[in-house]
Amino acid sequence: MDRPGLSVSVRRTPAETVVSLTGEIDMSTVSRLAAVVDEVLSEPPARVALDMAGVTFCDSQGLGTLVVLSRKAALAQSYLVLVNVGAFLIRVLDITGLRNALMIQET
Repeated sequence: MDRPGLSVSVRRTPAETVVSLTGEIDMSTVSRLAAVVDEVLSEPPARVALDMAGVTFCDSQGLGTLVVLSRKAALAQSYLVLVNVGAFLIRVLDITGLRNALMIQET
């Protein structure tokens, strides 16, 4: 059975870098997400926005990776914000207590 992957695209503007995600954030895809955000942070923009509109699933490793990436952004004098977060992911963040550990932009 083929597992859905994670598509990642990056768009830079003078004020921020938007990383658009489509698919699943899980054990098999977190390394790709982390590598892309690490590359973005090599020349940190003021803000890194993870556009979560296309995310269909996020497991515990995905959640942990989001927290780690948020901390890495802070260390790079930037900040990471989740945008277009679906109701299912908000619920998971609430249940796990991680909602306050991440910056989420309400739409």
